[in-house]
Amino acid sequence: MNKQINAMYFSPTGTTKKIVSGIAEKISENLDDGRVINYIDFTLPKLRKQLISFTQEDVVVLGVPVYAGRVPNVLLKYLNTIKGNGALAVPVVVYGNRNYDDALIELKDILELNGFKPIAGAAFIGEHSFSRTLAKDRPDDRDLIIVRDFARQIYNKITTGDNFQALVVKGNSDYKSYYMPKDKEGRPVDIRKVTPKTNSDCTNCKLCVQICPMGSIDQEDVSKLNGICIKCGACIKKCPFQAKYYDSEDYLRHKYELEVEFASRKEPVLFI
Repeated sequence: MNKQINAMYFSPTGTTKKIVSGIAEKISENLDDGRVINYIDFTLPKLRKQLISFTQEDVVVLGVPVYAGRVPNVLLKYLNTIKGNGALAVPVVVYGNRNYDDALIELKDILELNGFKPIAGAAFIGEHSFSRTLAKDRPDDRDLIIVRDFARQIYNKITTGDNFQALVVKGNSDYKSYYMPKDKEGRPVDIRKVTPKTNSDCTNCKLCVQICPMGSIDQEDVSKLNGICIKCGACIKKCPFQAKYYDSEDYLRHKYELEVEFASRKEPVLFI
């Protein structure tokens, strides 16, 4: 098989990267010819300024996290600049054990509209961006076994046929609205404008500035935001001094409800 394997991902906390890279690497291992994988990380703003175009000789495993049951809306403009030109694609979404809702079908549709041929798709679970306990440490060893088996199935599909049938995945083609949490009276609440706070443990190391996928944290004063916060959890989970936190009542209530209601383990879902 004369194909270039590509791992492409948006992954602020590293969970989507781990799954997408794992799939791509196992496909490549099955090729057994020492082929180098092309890694395309579009997590940081500067990386989303690059124009990306593929060919029919490419296989692209493309993954994004699920935000409120959908593909993150901040990525839509960029995703629609990527040109498939007949490349084979594997859309992958990663969610925090609540639900992936219509995110996978939305990502598949985006890829098809931009010239890709989706041949397999999957929804995997990663530690929730709001929490250190919900889907803690996932993807874990059990998930990675499924990653390896999924990659083997993809390899077999690529090498045994040229006329791929249209991929069918779970979801509604008229996508649901973005999921919204509710207050204690059951009324929807909007947490989009909630931003992280910075406590006195901050040493001004600037790591949060470097890893913010929106480029929003102020270089001179890391307690300030110059843009939006998408609640990806990167600045909180990666701060070596645990100096970042949220104190919004609505956010914290929603986080607690997620941790209680969706504590039971969910398993990856594969479509091939």
